[in-house]
Amino acid sequence: MSELDNKVVAITGASSGIGEATARVLARKGARVVLGARRTERLAALAAAIEAEGGNVRYMALDVTEANSVAAFLAFAQKEFGRLDVVVNNAGVMPLSPLAALKLDEWNRMIDVNIRGVLHGIAAGLPIMKRQGSGQFINLSSIGGHAVYPTAAVYCATKYAVLAISEGLRQEHSDIRVTVISPGVTRSELASTITDTGAQAAMAEFRQVAIEPDAIARAIAFAIAEPGDVDVSEIIMRPTASAY
Repeated sequence: MSELDNKVVAITGASSGIGEATARVLARKGARVVLGARRTERLAALAAAIEAEGGNVRYMALDVTEANSVAAFLAFAQKEFGRLDVVVNNAGVMPLSPLAALKLDEWNRMIDVNIRGVLHGIAAGLPIMKRQGSGQFINLSSIGGHAVYPTAAVYCATKYAVLAISEGLRQEHSDIRVTVISPGVTRSELASTITDTGAQAAMAEFRQVAIEPDAIARAIAFAIAEPGDVDVSEIIMRPTASAY
């Protein structure tokens, strides 16, 4: 028996990267996973792969910037499996650029996905968990939530916000566990949203040393598997060979 057996875990941004890896790792450990993202064709392929390995999985189209979409997603998870144990607020974007580039649309997109997306997950999941008397939020921040880097001011601000929101949530609820995962450079599609050429070049150099998303997925599994009276409040993970 695994500590994750039959845990119901809803994962946002599950179509690639850390979200996809988390779905695979948790399903292998016996969790019942519910996948949400905009790219449903990828979700369907991932769900089929998980099922082929004997996993228990459902999926649904999801836009974390829309509160109603997140509410429908978590209601779907509860309906399918009878409860909701964990929400992994993983969806994120990172279109880095210097502030002087004045990319307001990209700033707003980061705010909408990286901050509002987490808040929407909390707003939809918290009432369900309070009725159950237990639950856990796992919110993805970043090393950018601990330090600010050139071209990353707005991105870092959103990840600092995830830390603040998560800590406030933890302090306000003695029956809800709240975990922040702060990855360093991880292989994913996150950098593909960068449109600024200077930031693209800097990120290509920065990402020459990276860890695999499975490493983050294993940390998430660890936080979930701890006993209910233990809150793994934060995990920071970096490539061993990286200074950042």
